[in-house]
Amino acid sequence: MASKTSLEDAVSELMDSPGGELLSVLRIHLRKRAFALFGLFLAGLIVGFPIAKGIIKWIIDEQRLPNDVYVIVTSPVEFIMLQIQLSASLGLFLAFGFLIVEASFRGVKHPAVKARIAELDLKAPRPSMAMVLSVVSSIGLAILGIIYAWELLTPMLLEYLSSDAQEAGLSTQWKLAAYVGFVLNLAIASAIGFQAPVVTMLALRVGMVDQKTITMYRKHIWFSSFVLGAMFSPPDPLSLFLVALPIILLFEISLVIDRILPKR
Repeated sequence: MASKTSLEDAVSELMDSPGGELLSVLRIHLRKRAFALFGLFLAGLIVGFPIAKGIIKWIIDEQRLPNDVYVIVTSPVEFIMLQIQLSASLGLFLAFGFLIVEASFRGVKHPAVKARIAELDLKAPRPSMAMVLSVVSSIGLAILGIIYAWELLTPMLLEYLSSDAQEAGLSTQWKLAAYVGFVLNLAIASAIGFQAPVVTMLALRVGMVDQKTITMYRKHIWFSSFVLGAMFSPPDPLSLFLVALPIILLFEISLVIDRILPKR
């Protein structure tokens, strides 16, 4: 009985803490926005279903497949389930995007945030040229990463993997879901990896780190690039190299740019 009472007291103390109050507010807010979030998810599911079909057809185009390679379905519903999976991802993206945007606007206008800004005698955050340039650069680099994955990385890896299997006397028939997931994972990894210059420049310009610290941990950053490549690509040296090399090059270029640009 004593342990039960102590547990209830601990839970009550936790809920009365600032973190507990924040969780309570978040739970109430999610309940209020449940209908809107479900509507966005459903809209993404409906709109994304025909789009997903076009994307799948685009990815499995015979002209992009290596010689003697065929994409097959292993169950009657595999193609439909893949469409649902991709369209559901779009719906989740819309719902979470809505939550993030709304939380940002509500957070800036929250009385506690305003009081803290006034206490520290800070200026209210406003969009600046640097912020706009960062957003534009991030979007441009993500598009560049997808183009790199689509035009260079994916064809080279598919040709390498198929020829390697054929030399071993194996029939190269790839499952539809596995093949589409492989291509999309490489595109996502490249889009994320190509953000290295933006992340590095922002960290340096806002004073989170300095050139000396980054240079000290350069090997760790390079290793993290290869870890990212291992997560989204086949575990062979060529795949790791092709995924990690652009990230490392862009990271090093951002360090050079930071040295050239004047400090403000």
